[in-house]
Amino acid sequence: MKDVSNKPDSFRSARAQCCLRAPQDCIERLRRGDTDKGDALKTARIAGILAAKRTDELLPLCHPLPIHRAELEFELGEEQVTILAEVQTIGPTGVEMEALTAAQMAALTLYDMLKPHCRPDQLEITDGRLLEKTGGKSQFRRYLRAPMSAAVIVLSDTVAAGRKPDTAGRSVEEGLAVAGFEPVHYQVLPDEPDQLREAVQTQLTEGTALIVTVGGTGVGPRDCTVDTVQPMLTTELPGVMEAARDFGQRRTPYAMMSRGIAGLAGDSVVVTFPGSRRGAEETLAALLPGLVHLLEVCRAGRPHPGGYQ
Repeated sequence: MKDVSNKPDSFRSARAQCCLRAPQDCIERLRRGDTDKGDALKTARIAGILAAKRTDELLPLCHPLPIHRAELEFELGEEQVTILAEVQTIGPTGVEMEALTAAQMAALTLYDMLKPHCRPDQLEITDGRLLEKTGGKSQFRRYLRAPMSAAVIVLSDTVAAGRKPDTAGRSVEEGLAVAGFEPVHYQVLPDEPDQLREAVQTQLTEGTALIVTVGGTGVGPRDCTVDTVQPMLTTELPGVMEAARDFGQRRTPYAMMSRGIAGLAGDSVVVTFPGSRRGAEETLAALLPGLVHLLEVCRAGRPHPGGYQ
């Protein structure tokens, strides 16, 4: 199965359809609900809902998801019934397969309940397809429409002294490059407030769009990042790091100890990431869609297009 453990939850929905061609007298039976096995439309609706909820048991590589809504509708024509399925969840991956499975299972149920009333060659299941999907990366982009500059400033006495390699900062640098940030400045500093202040101010003066510090957000005696960066912010954005800590806390009980902050310094976005590779990668995974949206709004000078702003 594909690893989705580092993907943030979002509201996701999908709509799918499937058609069943049948003789006109069978369509009329559907309208009246009088097949030999009972009301076929009501039975098919329940079958489709159950199929949506159990798709992961039917498709071997499909992830189990909490299904918050599953509904089916039937459009009856003269010699065809169109099945429309809609499924919704809040999760790390989409529900396209759940919607498609629901529509197909409903069609199979109708086929089964109509087959005593006609010849086999008069029934045909066709046009199974996805109509629409929302949520996830198709709606909340994790990449920029146009390149923007970024800086990754690593705070670590041991890395700066050459006693260990930096993996957290390099991972963030790579992730930002994949997201379309260019150029991405990278530097390593010891945990010294004056050096950090100077480095951040240099990036602000150069107009860097996104400044990410990595390390120094804990409670150790040398952790100076938060206290140094906070006075440089013109607008704090507490929800940014709240989202990161919530994401991390679901994966490790230590995420709550990060004091990381985020905000605007002019039209630059400044975010303070934890210093472990895992913490930095999880923070980037949690925040990237929001950072992309925030930067494009700030840099374009346009109003927020709805949502929670």
